[in-house]
Formats: sequence, structure tokens, C-alpha cells
Amino acid sequence: MAKTKERFPSVNIIFPFFMIGLFCLGCASGAKSNDYPHVYLTNTSRYILLHATGIEKSMDMAQRISASFQGKDFLFIAWVKADEKGIDMTLLSELGTHMGELSYRDGSISFSTTVLPGSLRPEYIIADFQLCFYNSLLLGRALEDCRLLLETSGAGRRVLRGKELIYEIEKEADAIRLTNYLRGYAYTLEGDFS
Repeated sequence: MAKTKERFPSVNIIFPFFMIGLFCLGCASGAKSNDYPHVYLTNTSRYILLHATGIEKSMDMAQRISASFQGKDFLFIAWVKADEKGIDMTLLSELGTHMGELSYRDGSISFSTTVLPGSLRPEYIIADFQLCFYNSLLLGRALEDCRLLLETSGAGRRVLRGKELIYEIEKEADAIRLTNYLRGYAYTLEGDFS
């Protein structure tokens, strides 16, 4: 019997978000709900999300996202509009099925989805986005505050805890590759980043 293409590609998208979201929830310690949005880049490094004005360059575009987590590969599309006012993302399956909306404005995050798991913490999506697209001087200061170091080389970035490599970000005009060595996931964003 010949293999047929899966009829529900969104299942392939739900799994990595679910696993990453659950892992990140397990790694975060209890914080007051009225704190400014933050994530734990390591178990003890509390990174406070930067204001939207820290973005290096505004964007309004589709991005093809290829992700890998625990040996599995996933593909989906995000329409991203980001500027000094905020970040807005619309998440779509490969076939264009609407999967959710994410917005970060004035220090507050709004996330709605009927497909992705409720345990997914959108703060982690925003943090990864900031590591890729925000001003390196601002990022460097914010990472210093949580005892991490940002190294930049050409278009690449690395986040370290002492000598341990936590994140590596490789940037090209049409692709950005983010690898989180500590949490064990990676993804490639494809779009016009020139």
C-alpha cells in the first residue's frame, strides 16, 4: 500500500509547540502575574522582554518556518508584522489554515488559538523573535542583567552562560537559523530579511 500525504498537517505543527511550551513551563519558576512579561532562557536566567522599540528593522511579511524538536521536523507559515509599535503574528498551516494569532504591544501579550495547546507560553516565541531581530546593544544589556553574554560576529549571534553555548543564531538575507542547545530545538525562518 502506498503512503499517502497526511490529511491533517496541523497535527505536525501542534506537537513541537506543545512540547516546547510544556518544557518551558517546567523550567520557569513561579513569578507574580503582574510582572513584566519574561521567560527563563536557562533555569535561573530571567529575561525580561524588551519594548517593541528595540526592533532593528520593521517587517511585514510571510515567513516559512521549518522547526525540529526531538528528532522530528515540522513546517508552517507565519505572517509577521513587527515595528516599533509591536509584534503581530498570524500562524497558518502549510495549507493556509488559520491556527492562531499572537500580539505583543505595550508590554502585554495576547495569544488566541483554537488548535495549539493552551500550555504554550507565547512569551517564549516573542523572546526568540527578539533574539533574532532586536538591536544587539539592547539585547546585550538585557542578557547581561540575567547573567548571560551576547556575542555578535557579522550577522551571527550567540548567547552564552559562561563558556556554555545556549543559543546560536545564523542570519542570511533570506534565512535565519536559530538553535537552542539547552532546550534542544531549532528552526529556520525563510523570508526576505535583507
